[in-house]
Amino acid sequence: MPGFEPLSVMEGDAEPHHHMQVRALLDLSGAAHVKGVWMASTTLPCTYTPSEGFTQQTLTWSIERDLSTSTIFRRDDSGDHILLSRFRNRVSVPKSSPGDASLHITDLEIPDSGHYTCQVIWRSENYSLITKEVTTTVQVTKVAVTKPAIVAGELGLAVPAGAKASLTCVAQGSPPISYHWFRVAQGGSGQLLGTEAELVWNSLQPSDAGMYYCEVQNRVNTRMVQRSDTVELTVRDLPVTTEARRPATDLPEAAVTSENAVGYPETDETTQSSQRTHLYLVILIAALGGAVVFLVIFAIACAKKPKNESIYEVAFHSTADVIRLDTDVEVPVKCRKEKINSETEESYENVTMTCNNYESVTGNSCESTRLSKNAESETLVNAMESEYEVQNFQ
Repeated sequence: MPGFEPLSVMEGDAEPHHHMQVRALLDLSGAAHVKGVWMASTTLPCTYTPSEGFTQQTLTWSIERDLSTSTIFRRDDSGDHILLSRFRNRVSVPKSSPGDASLHITDLEIPDSGHYTCQVIWRSENYSLITKEVTTTVQVTKVAVTKPAIVAGELGLAVPAGAKASLTCVAQGSPPISYHWFRVAQGGSGQLLGTEAELVWNSLQPSDAGMYYCEVQNRVNTRMVQRSDTVELTVRDLPVTTEARRPATDLPEAAVTSENAVGYPETDETTQSSQRTHLYLVILIAALGGAVVFLVIFAIACAKKPKNESIYEVAFHSTADVIRLDTDVEVPVKCRKEKINSETEESYENVTMTCNNYESVTGNSCESTRLSKNAESETLVNAMESEYEVQNFQ
């Protein structure tokens, strides 16, 4: 090939074994056959193991079809170049992966079938060149869509109310593939819900429970529609926590917390202590506020008190109604401050009369029960219970 000098081992070369190792390291790896699906994407592998002292100088991809060969892609010191117009914006080669020269093709067409050759040229430190290449046969075919399968989301087919749920319709075949989602209605008919591959509920409700299926088709045979099996989606009444619970063994002992009945983590001891402190502060502030209000009200009441002092009169009233003598004779007593002396004399006379009556009735002597005037007065005064009534004169 013009423009490069092949590496060869000359007679008398001091390191023939080293060159043989380099050739082995720089061998290209690829696939002999690749089947491509019409309107889909594919990758033609071409890889090698980089070797110290050798630098990739050029990389080319070419296609042979109908006894003619055309260069599709070329990479050299000036950059990447797509030389065949029908492959523009459809092919690419990794740039940031040393040793990877694979060709990625999108939107495969039937004319893309053919023999693809990957050729890599390396330059050594002494400017010697090594060339390696690998050929892959590509066959592009139209593939009718296969029977789809329904894949449930992370929570499965039994999902709590209010949670996010999804159903995905998965099918193989030549793109583009059209999707239709249905819900089985009364009578067995299907109610159309969407035309995307995935059916999503952001907040699942009990009314969303039911039977679902999907249908797919592509351009290979527009008259053929593939239908999935029917799946049943159920909705539970309990809420769900979206945060995954980590095993307790993965957490430090001080960080392990339990969860209450509704799925929310309980506060640890530090948080509870902080809440109690806040409660005490609120109670203290409320008490201080009440004291301030009480002092203000008391000061206002004192300011309105009249300056003149009230005049009080103390009156004496007797509450004693009777005097019980040793003879069990009850003597009525009425005593007031204004007539103490006169009533005392009357009481003495009444007692004397009662005693005489008692003697005449019982026949017993009353001499032992008689009291002198002074002794009767003293007994009468001592037996009286006193109370005072305070009257306010303004």
